[in-house]
Amino acid sequence: EAKARPIPEGAGNNSPKADSWEDFSYYIRCISRGVTGSIFPVIYGNGQQIVQAPGYVTILQEMVHEARVIPTDGRPHASPKIRSYMGDARGHWEGNTLVVETTNFVGNRTGIGLNGGGVPTSDELKLIERYTRVGPNEMHYEVTIDDPKTYTRPFKVAFPLTQEPGYQNFEYACHEGNYAMFDSLSGARAQERAAAEAAKKK
Repeated sequence: EAKARPIPEGAGNNSPKADSWEDFSYYIRCISRGVTGSIFPVIYGNGQQIVQAPGYVTILQEMVHEARVIPTDGRPHASPKIRSYMGDARGHWEGNTLVVETTNFVGNRTGIGLNGGGVPTSDELKLIERYTRVGPNEMHYEVTIDDPKTYTRPFKVAFPLTQEPGYQNFEYACHEGNYAMFDSLSGARAQERAAAEAAKKK
């Protein structure tokens, strides 16, 4: 059984602070849900549009408007100095299965859980995804999660991806300057003022 290694109290998504926008997850800030956060099913916005072209597969996620452009032409990964929230993906085919290896992640607050929550991953995170078509409207999805700084050993997650006839990806109109962030920070300041006033009355 894989277990998360201990992390400092208040680190990453577990932080209870609201001192600045940096205390909030990248999902709350409308930046990224990470690779697994973008594909693990949640209550809405689960659309995945997959487009193939010569030498590439592109996966467009409905929520947080991210697109993964995955080369399948055998090129090597980018330099380890080049890192991003969604990592550097390279794909190849094993029969009817698309295998995608993603490395070069930024060590950040994006976790493995739903919407990128959970234990924050490190810059050593490596994902091996397998997309296998098992029927006209269904694929089997499997991901192996390997992050020696975060977990005691690699582990797998698997579930079906089903095509819903007529489903459309809609714009996810979320941006880093949305009102939710302003309101969250304003609310935290109001709580601090109320606590300070209450302390004066003691």
